[in-house]
Amino acid sequence: MTPLITAAVLTAAVLTAAVAHASWNAIAHGIKDQWLAFTLMGIGGAVIGAGLACFAPVPASGAWPYLIASALLHIVYQWLLMQSFRLGDFGQVYPIARGIAPLLVTVLAAVFVGEQPDAWQSAGIVVASAGLAGVALWGMRGKRGQGKHWLAVAAAVATGASIAVYTVVDGVGVRASGSSVGYVGWLLLLMGFAIPSYVLATRRGELLEQLRPLAVRGLFGAVLSVFAYGLVLWAQTRGDLAPIAALRETSLMRCSYRVCHEPI
Repeated sequence: MTPLITAAVLTAAVLTAAVAHASWNAIAHGIKDQWLAFTLMGIGGAVIGAGLACFAPVPASGAWPYLIASALLHIVYQWLLMQSFRLGDFGQVYPIARGIAPLLVTVLAAVFVGEQPDAWQSAGIVVASAGLAGVALWGMRGKRGQGKHWLAVAAAVATGASIAVYTVVDGVGVRASGSSVGYVGWLLLLMGFAIPSYVLATRRGELLEQLRPLAVRGLFGAVLSVFAYGLVLWAQTRGDLAPIAALRETSLMRCSYRVCHEPI
């Protein structure tokens, strides 16, 4: 493909991933019990991951340190995201978390991967991040309980930092894997059972009854999550990390204005 066609394909893939990602986050936020939401996401992701791992090539040996590190980082990210959803409104915490990530990815990719965005790419990254963070902070005006809202902001910033770190780790890992599909499958398997195992151990006989009314919604969210991140990892094998990270967040402006403020 010509460079122009390649760029267009990457753009379409990453924007599609962004919409799918915003959608599964909205689904997760809409489930009142976040532990149940992420239990269903983990189970669904692990099942899909097992299917992908069975049919895709096993990632090359050089990718496994990144896979293991990424699985641990994703578990931390999920916990931080749950805290963000618990403390703040979706339209506040989600844009902050997603908005700060491209800036941090730019720095991390430059330091650890040697990828330097050009002037236009840098400007786009700054505009995308500032726009999302600005929408979230604007929504805090006049709200009561500012202490709690600033706790939500802190949780969202920590979530954004974890997103940036796993984005760079996965960007390097998937390039070393030799198979983006195999990398996604094994990543889902490695991280998928962490939260479900914890919830099963703490709730035991109550868990199935609690999961039943949420199963369809939660598992659909898992499908969207896998689809979204799979597209991003595929794009990272063909483009620089920072522009892809920023592009992934641009379509979330629609989420910030509409989806995030609508009843779920």
